[in-house]
Amino acid sequence: MVLTYFRRRKTFTLRDKIPPAFAGDAGRLGFIVFMQVAAMFGEGKGGVVDKPDPRAAGDVVVVKIHAVPMCTEYKGFISGGTGDRFGHEAAGEVVEVAQTGRVKVGDRVVVQPQNSCGKCQMCAIGEHIHCSGGRNIQEIVGTEPASATYAQYLHKMEDLLSPIPEGVSYTHAGMACCGLGPTFGAMEQMQVNSLDTVMVTGLGPVGLGGIVNARYRGARVIGVESHPYRAALAKKLGADVVFNPTDEDILDQIRDFTDGIGVDKAVDCSGASAAHRLMVDAARRKGQVTFVGEGGDFPLGASRDMIRKGLVLRGNWHYNLGVYPRLMKVIQDSPEQIDTFITHTFPMREVQKAWELQATGECGKVVLDPWA
Repeated sequence: MVLTYFRRRKTFTLRDKIPPAFAGDAGRLGFIVFMQVAAMFGEGKGGVVDKPDPRAAGDVVVVKIHAVPMCTEYKGFISGGTGDRFGHEAAGEVVEVAQTGRVKVGDRVVVQPQNSCGKCQMCAIGEHIHCSGGRNIQEIVGTEPASATYAQYLHKMEDLLSPIPEGVSYTHAGMACCGLGPTFGAMEQMQVNSLDTVMVTGLGPVGLGGIVNARYRGARVIGVESHPYRAALAKKLGADVVFNPTDEDILDQIRDFTDGIGVDKAVDCSGASAAHRLMVDAARRKGQVTFVGEGGDFPLGASRDMIRKGLVLRGNWHYNLGVYPRLMKVIQDSPEQIDTFITHTFPMREVQKAWELQATGECGKVVLDPWA
């Protein structure tokens, strides 16, 4: 006889009720254990569905997710997308391991995005985000991997789990993913400091995280954003001024604010070609420009923009895992800013409302609670 248990919200989890000696063999014992995951149903509809609980195997552990920061998944929602594998940001607790390794049951962890091989040159130096190989998780666990974070449980390789310091909440710790991570990595590379004027273009959640990071380093901060809600939120987070990119004289405004010199360092988080061009034009001679927002092409003159001006241009996706403790210190030292940055929290079963809110732009970082 096969016993099937459907976990509902606000009820105990069968994983916690199975004796530890048998937990890893639940399937063999006849238990089919289900968790809830977020799903898009098309036509602007979303909710949760049941999927089998993940089980640990090899160095792939199971994480019980407590906080799910939302990224750009809402774009698929508003275009009528469907599916049940969403999300790449999370913070949670290790609840199952298959072997002794880097983490143990009970560890509180940040789930790093992406998949990596753990062996190549990039992985060896902490640049897992740039690994070109990755691993086949399905071959390790023997079933379809639970790799999406909009869920109650998750499969994850143990080397992509970073420890959460004591006293840091799951919700705040989750900001070490895309909330603060990409712009932290950019500012680490540019060595932003208190002598700098930093411009951040595109003040969605990633760009707002850039305001937090730049202010933490003591820089004078310029934001560039057209949405009134986001512009106001940026000022609350520490931006000295926010310019509207639709103003025809925005470049003159930036130059006036910097006494005609230009900004020392600039980070784009919009992916807009116009913002890319603005960064290059607004940067001072020997300045630095970092592209974080994914986007299209823009005109760039090697002589005019780089050689004669002496600019350093770079791209940044995430951050080196070796600097994770420094990023976590930003979070630990900035509790009020992080609370302001996270404007909304929803139960995961209300994911449709969360996606609808994100589509309006009337929010900062939004977090889902899989267990509420």
